[in-house]
Amino acid sequence: MTESDNPDLTDFRRDVRDFIERAADAQIREAGRKTTSFFPPFAPTMRWHRLLHAQGWSAPSWPREHGGPGWSVAQQKAFEEECRAARMPPLLPQGLSMVGPAIMRFGTEAQKAAHLPGILSGEHFWTQGYSEPNAGSDLASLSCRAERRGDHYVINGSKTWTTYAHHADRMFLLVRTETGGKPQQGISFFLLDDLDRPGLTIRPIIGLDGLPEQCDVFFDDVEVPLDSCLGEENDGWSVAKYLLEHERGGSSSFAAHFRQELAFIRRIAAGAGDGFGGVLADDPVFQQRFSQLALDVAMVDATEVKFAALDKGSPESGPMSSMIKITAMETLQRINELAIDTVGTPALTLQIEALVVGSDTAPIGSPDTLTAMPKYLNNRAATIFGGSSEIQRNIIAKTLLAP
Repeated sequence: MTESDNPDLTDFRRDVRDFIERAADAQIREAGRKTTSFFPPFAPTMRWHRLLHAQGWSAPSWPREHGGPGWSVAQQKAFEEECRAARMPPLLPQGLSMVGPAIMRFGTEAQKAAHLPGILSGEHFWTQGYSEPNAGSDLASLSCRAERRGDHYVINGSKTWTTYAHHADRMFLLVRTETGGKPQQGISFFLLDDLDRPGLTIRPIIGLDGLPEQCDVFFDDVEVPLDSCLGEENDGWSVAKYLLEHERGGSSSFAAHFRQELAFIRRIAAGAGDGFGGVLADDPVFQQRFSQLALDVAMVDATEVKFAALDKGSPESGPMSSMIKITAMETLQRINELAIDTVGTPALTLQIEALVVGSDTAPIGSPDTLTAMPKYLNNRAATIFGGSSEIQRNIIAKTLLAP
């Protein structure tokens, strides 16, 4: 049965469209149009989060027992497609799609009660403390350390590329609590429920688009309670692997986002000349590249649907999340490259002020071309963050091909 044969799903899509039309104001819509990476403008996106929460829709993949809508995979997919088609800013994933599922899986009842409601409502915002100056894709080499001292831990070290840490009031992070043995051993997963602690310093990093999205975070004898540990002490690697499956596999939304980007490219190409008196959209080379990307997106879509139905933490879900990470991020970079080639020289203009939500600075040229170059630059990191493509291929080989 196709979706067109399912009246319930058709009605569901109409309800989503009606809600977006009714609830999303001009600033939220502007934030969606000016999103240049996986992390949209913070303030309007969090306000959109809270509006969705009031509707009961802020966590499409969460089960009812934890406050989610209990939607089917088809409903989750339809919801994401409607949001992307309307160019709504995607909700920030650190809480909803990353640490939230990990707390559901490994947390005590007290930890679930303390943290899940605030993630769901958008009252609390979490940032991810994984990468370090000398530990990125090789995450097991991290050196940020926590030592037990009486009724608390003391953390020393640093984290980097910590997205929106300067806006966050919560952090989940990996720390080394024991040395010796394999690199993955002796790592613990911590939940910090307060970033306003003595010895904790956050320093924003200005990106190529001129915006402070990433941060450095420094710990100098920062004290946290013993119940900050999620799961067993020294077994944080198990929690981290589970969380990374959610981060790498997405939430049935990569393909919806990619189709939105392809629609943008098609629209620009329909109005652009090919340099020979014709229209770029009719150029056979452009058509070949566009068609191949459409096929790649269809492949990502099918894989996401299958992944969404898997039990996370199962033998199949790990390598499949790595496969999605590789194919989705490399497809995204090819989409960005075609977008730059389609827009042409207007993409070269640096327009930092025009990218700010609420700015009175009008873009130079068509507003449709404003985000092409920032997306291209930001997404060069897409095959690195969350574990590089080389790391993902190693995971797949070790899991599926090793004897």
